[in-house]
Amino acid sequence: MILLWGVSGDTVLMSVHQSLCQMKTPVLLLDQRDVMQTSVEVCVGSTVEGVLRVRGKTIKLDQFGAIYLRSYDSTRMPNVVHAGEGSDGWKHARRVDDILMAWIELTSALVVNLPGAMAANNSKPYQAAWIRRLGFEIPETLVTTDPDAVLEFWREHRELIYKSVSGTRSIVSRLTSLHRERIEKVTSCPTQFQQYISGVDYRVHVVGEDVFASRIISQADDYRYASRQGMGVEVQPCELPKEIADRCVSLAAAMTLPVAGVDLRCTADGRWYCFEVNPSPAFSYYQEKTGQPIAESIARLLLASSSTLSKPVMHFQSRAAM
Repeated sequence: MILLWGVSGDTVLMSVHQSLCQMKTPVLLLDQRDVMQTSVEVCVGSTVEGVLRVRGKTIKLDQFGAIYLRSYDSTRMPNVVHAGEGSDGWKHARRVDDILMAWIELTSALVVNLPGAMAANNSKPYQAAWIRRLGFEIPETLVTTDPDAVLEFWREHRELIYKSVSGTRSIVSRLTSLHRERIEKVTSCPTQFQQYISGVDYRVHVVGEDVFASRIISQADDYRYASRQGMGVEVQPCELPKEIADRCVSLAAAMTLPVAGVDLRCTADGRWYCFEVNPSPAFSYYQEKTGQPIAESIARLLLASSSTLSKPVMHFQSRAAM
């Protein structure tokens, strides 16, 4: 059986669920909206054992051969918020999340993707070091709280963009003269500045050995928010040069990400830059625009794959039940 954990209505999660159902695959959609009616018990010793109870069903955890994660913080579900922070319901939701996450890190089932592997996205500079080590170019980068360092970096590279240092989504914006008066604000918040790279954007979804590439045609600084600049976006399916496609697969594999969204830009002189690797890509937008069978590929990966990673065994016993 395959476990999908997240919120019903998430278009990414539901597209994978639909593909699995079309393949007539046994699948459990663990909806976090039902967290108050969910309980889980895990015992870890020489083996990892446990049970999941939800909506009147009891399922042994070792029945799950693969897991697809699109989970959020269960304490933010409406019924838990209504119960109130610190309430029994709130504590229960937190325990369910914690125990399931611990089991997911230990299970021998294929996990797309392991929370530990996804953690690299929480630090863009750390992830950039991985990207460079694995063969892609990255823009010249400055992370600082020093306004003078920003101005010197700006003079050196002439055109800069700035964005979040963490994994929190931010709008990539071009630095303009209007920002000069606000440069002093970096003293209270470490900010990432990068050399602006002119070229064509590509979003590449890697699913195991499969590569789905989309060419993005837009004049916006951040095409995800092109409408805010009054600009349009065109998404075209495309083929990457084999060397670049292979490099994307190698990058995802090295980061232990069976599924990844890789953001590239190709300059006019053919240099390929990688900006970041998304470990939980919202591929449904690109799938809708291009017709690429990304959800089907993920479903097939979940069906066919099994984990070969050697994971440490910790000794604890825990449960969350209402």
